[in-house]
Amino acid sequence: MNANGQKKREAGVFERFATWVSRKAGSTGAFIGALAIIVVWAATGPFFDYSQTWQLIVNTGTTIITFLMVFLIQKAQNKDGMAIQLKLNELVAAHEKASNRMVSVEDLTQEELEILHRFYARLAARSKEEQNLKQSHSVEEAEELHQIKRKKKSNQ
Repeated sequence: MNANGQKKREAGVFERFATWVSRKAGSTGAFIGALAIIVVWAATGPFFDYSQTWQLIVNTGTTIITFLMVFLIQKAQNKDGMAIQLKLNELVAAHEKASNRMVSVEDLTQEELEILHRFYARLAARSKEEQNLKQSHSVEEAEELHQIKRKKKSNQ
């Protein structure tokens, strides 16, 4: 097998491992196990006279586990987040009346996201003015409809 195929397999193994660990770490069993370890450690305190070494054992163990878990959980979250974004992109792209500007919206800058947020806030405000709350519009359609209504009111 070539180096590229070997790297792919290793990446797949790591991804599966990271996903498995993050799921197991969030389980009831993992919590009970961690709690049991702390209870046992605390119970052994009197036998070791609450020494520096006794304290160092739990401090070192929890620090190492926490350090490694941060990277494993982040890896799993990155993969899950990308999968969710791709599913949402597919839904947006598949709907003929959806705004294509929403495809890959996660790649926009904070400023661009705030602009979109203001557009959708305006859309929500316009929809509150509608008689039919189930009707859906794009931002542009809602704005156009609002202008038409405004002209009608001013002409009356």
